[in-house]
Amino acid sequence: MHCESLPPSIGNGARILILGSMPGIASLRAGAYYAHPKNRFWPLMAVLLKEPLHDGYEARLAMLCKHKIALWDAITSCDREGSLDSAIQNEEGADIGALLETYPSIKTICCKAQNPTPPSRNTTKVSSREKISPSTPSTSPAKARWSMEALIGVWKDAILHECGA
Repeated sequence: MHCESLPPSIGNGARILILGSMPGIASLRAGAYYAHPKNRFWPLMAVLLKEPLHDGYEARLAMLCKHKIALWDAITSCDREGSLDSAIQNEEGADIGALLETYPSIKTICCKAQNPTPPSRNTTKVSSREKISPSTPSTSPAKARWSMEALIGVWKDAILHECGA
């Protein structure tokens, strides 16, 4: 199945970019990041940012924007059966460099994917001004071996120092 990623969710002044690989099938169908009901991304962000967990997608994006957090994916299109990163083929990388030029306030990139760094074959390299935080494990239900407590412990260091929550 051919997959096209979602557009970036980013506001002026964003300081953190959470960079996934390619949204899963549930997210692509919904047109919303982390739409699978068992994905722990939104509950995790609510806990870390000390915000209520809103039901609506737009309210969830607004929560991230308030805390200067942006979302995007390292892959803009690919072929993949199912939702697993390991099944991705024929990927086309996102122009992360252009995004960082447009939003120079981004200082930290949290790679939330199977691989800790963006795919290098087709993506523009990031400049030396951005800190790549490679230790942000996936919140996908496929990675259920990570408890919510463990996710909080790893993600808080990557997120909280930059957004001041």
